[in-house]
Amino acid sequence: MVYRFVPRALGVLLACFAVFVAGCSSAGGDRDAPAWARGMATVQAERLPGEARQTLRLIDDGGPFPYPKDGTVFGNFERELPRQKRGYYHEYTVRTPGERGRGARRIVTGSGDEVYYTDDHYASFKAVLRR
Repeated sequence: MVYRFVPRALGVLLACFAVFVAGCSSAGGDRDAPAWARGMATVQAERLPGEARQTLRLIDDGGPFPYPKDGTVFGNFERELPRQKRGYYHEYTVRTPGERGRGARRIVTGSGDEVYYTDDHYASFKAVLRR
């Protein structure tokens, strides 16, 4: 009796482990991600904070933007994003409730339709996936 249970339980355990490992990629694990987003953390646009989604809408509409620096060239001096020629990336402020200034949150866009989000003032980025 017990011997019949062990192979079945082992099979179930291995299947659960495979599902767990597949879902735990530190790079975002989204096989449907565009090439520019592969190898980095990702976030679906609808999972961004509401203020970031509002900033995306403003970008899509071409403004008007609430901060004078919105739309300016992002230098990528931290080298967290792929290297590109100067002028390739542009940054936009994501309002942070309670902050008097611009805060740390930004959306950075690339000329190839890439969108990145940072909530720690460029120390790290997530590729924003839009469907």
